[in-house]
Amino acid sequence: MKQIIYAAFFLSILSLSMKLKAQDLLSTKDLSIIRVDNLSDNDIEKIKNQLESNNISINQAEPMVLAKGMSPKEFEKLKERLGTTSTVNKTASKQELPRTQEVIENKKIKDPVFSQIFGSDLFDTPILNFEPNLKLATPLNYILGPGDEMQISIYGNQEFNYNIPVNAEGKIKIDHVGEISVAGISIEAATQKIKGAVGKIYSTLRTGQSKLAVSLSRIRTIKVTIIGSKQPGNYSVSSLATVFNLLYLAGGPGVNGSFRDIQLVRENKVIAHIDIYKFLVDGNQTDNVGLKDNDIITIPTYSKRVVIKGQVKRPGIFELKSGETFSTLLTFAAGFSEDAYTASINVTQKTSKEFKLKDLKAMEFSSYIPLFGDEFKVTEILKRFENRVEIIGAVFRPDTYSISENMRLADLIVKAEGLKEDAYLKRAVVIRLKPDLTKEIVNVNLYEAINGNNEFNILLKREDQITIYSILDFKEEFMVSINGEIKKPGDYKFREKLTLNDILLEAGGLLSSASKKVEIARMLKAEDIDDKNPKKAQLFNFDLNTTNNEQAIKFEIEPFDVINIRKMAVYEKPQAVSLNGSVVYPGVYVLADKKEKIFDVVNRAGGLTSVADINGVKIKRPILAIQIEAIEDINLNLGQKDSSKVKLTKKLKEDLKYAVIPIEWDKVVKDPSNYSNITLLAGDEIEVAKINENVKITGNVLLTSEIPFLKGKGLNYYIGAVGGLDNKGWKKKAYIIYPNGKAAVTNHFLFFKHYPKVTAGSQIVIPEKPVINKTTFVEIISVAGVLVSMAGVVIAITR
Repeated sequence: MKQIIYAAFFLSILSLSMKLKAQDLLSTKDLSIIRVDNLSDNDIEKIKNQLESNNISINQAEPMVLAKGMSPKEFEKLKERLGTTSTVNKTASKQELPRTQEVIENKKIKDPVFSQIFGSDLFDTPILNFEPNLKLATPLNYILGPGDEMQISIYGNQEFNYNIPVNAEGKIKIDHVGEISVAGISIEAATQKIKGAVGKIYSTLRTGQSKLAVSLSRIRTIKVTIIGSKQPGNYSVSSLATVFNLLYLAGGPGVNGSFRDIQLVRENKVIAHIDIYKFLVDGNQTDNVGLKDNDIITIPTYSKRVVIKGQVKRPGIFELKSGETFSTLLTFAAGFSEDAYTASINVTQKTSKEFKLKDLKAMEFSSYIPLFGDEFKVTEILKRFENRVEIIGAVFRPDTYSISENMRLADLIVKAEGLKEDAYLKRAVVIRLKPDLTKEIVNVNLYEAINGNNEFNILLKREDQITIYSILDFKEEFMVSINGEIKKPGDYKFREKLTLNDILLEAGGLLSSASKKVEIARMLKAEDIDDKNPKKAQLFNFDLNTTNNEQAIKFEIEPFDVINIRKMAVYEKPQAVSLNGSVVYPGVYVLADKKEKIFDVVNRAGGLTSVADINGVKIKRPILAIQIEAIEDINLNLGQKDSSKVKLTKKLKEDLKYAVIPIEWDKVVKDPSNYSNITLLAGDEIEVAKINENVKITGNVLLTSEIPFLKGKGLNYYIGAVGGLDNKGWKKKAYIIYPNGKAAVTNHFLFFKHYPKVTAGSQIVIPEKPVINKTTFVEIISVAGVLVSMAGVVIAITR
């Protein structure tokens, strides 16, 4: 029994020991007693967390675990329990991340005052910050120090991966290897040192079966100081930062800071002189050296600045070193622009007392050393040509040409491809500039000039303008007019031997309405005035013949002739009227007679039907545009603000469009010669209404309606039948519109009113009362006060 109790106690102690070791897999020295099958799921989860917290996978931990006594068989079981895929993937994703560093932010202030200083905008550009590229391979000469983090990887037969920080003492600590001092040495040297130390534990590293790689996974931050910048002070920057990076953070050199001699001080010694112009002009970054902890950048004041402006590609303020010439300055300014005057440069110099001007010749550019404060002004070339002449007129290629020494007029004409056939040979004109820039005219005989007579074949000078005239220039351009029944009437150019037939063809030929009568009016020409002759033009009249126009072919037209093609005496298209309503044959009817009347057309249409209202015959006649224009042309003296005339013409154009003519048909039937038998015009619309036994009441009544017609009933009856007037109805102005379009209004005589007669089919209209603004009591009092005041003034005057 005691043996059983001892065995159980031993097993529990062993199990507890195994669990403790499982919970601290990487730090336990002896793993030989661990049995993976006896580990719980919670134990396995703790091992996973331990591996993840150390940022290694189970494969990377294999050499260490086996070195601590775990058998390969148990290790394979552990890998299976852990599920290596997820851990490996997590580790791989972490390894793919780029190296990191502490985020450094420095606020910059843009200073537009000094923007003209060459190079100042380099440090104001947000997209140009000179930050180091963290994705580049680790520089082999990078010096390690506290704050860096190293990634040490072993790969091959054995695998190992650690991210190990460099501690404050400048050392790294590797499990089972110990501490290794790496501060102050390069990555390359540290790699060899680590390889030697780790190789003592990993035998495959010594034999070459495994390899070791060292890189930076996190970069330390260093402290540097800058003096003389726009924002001087201490800065925290990446250990990979350079001089340009710090200059950018500090806003560049200050107001009086030098761009040409920036000094890098390390351990109290100036180790580099930085010239920013090398980068600005040539893109040379040899001066962009890396920084170390506690470095100091000092920016002294500039020794010489000069100004160049005008016609250079990059005007501004530039800093020059001792011995640099104007040619150097011109290089900084990117050279002259296209319009620069380069023969001489204007220089404003400063003496101890005043300003002084100097003209810098082109031959002095490479030798002149600018003085402190020099201001160079590059002007434009003159807007003129030193060897230009121009020839225009009757040559084949009129243009501007260059002239050479001893070049004459005939030589220029050859350059212009020679004279045209219409060139006027008796004279050519040369407009020449005199020494005082006024112009003079030189006349030459062109015929003599081109035939070698040097008296006229003159030597050409700069800016000469030669005009070669054409004989056509001296001919007047005459016109001929043709009007009337022709397709294209208008004015046409006159040409010699132009006949009537030619001009008729040019104008498109005669219209079908043209008569055979042609009249030509010709201007009279005479040297003396003949008061006895009353004629203003000479007339030619003759007939055209469709079969033989010999006369038109032979008749020659002269300048300014006016040709009129007459219209046929009878040439009028058939005109029609429309007939609608209660007739036997409604429709469109052509006017067969010039004075055809409404009675004739209605009879042609078969007469009125049995349902036609003889009191409902009317004619709607279109209002012609010429009638509206006549109203617009009349001066009604209404004043500028009165719009009555405008409203009237607008109503005629847009609303009415027709004028209604009432016809008293019963009188026309009895007597066709009655005045109501209207003569019809083209476009008239005849309307015959049907019998309507109702009376329509509209306007300002309570109910718009139609009331059956009762013979003998008057206006009051029908108004009462629709409920009477509303509050705006104006009865005394009521009117009636009869079926034939005629209207009748209420008549007034003293206190008596005579309302128009109501007939079947008529329409009663009640208009609206006008709005009258009544005088208020306050207005009456005001007027009375004014009258009293006026009375007082009158009494005072008359005393």
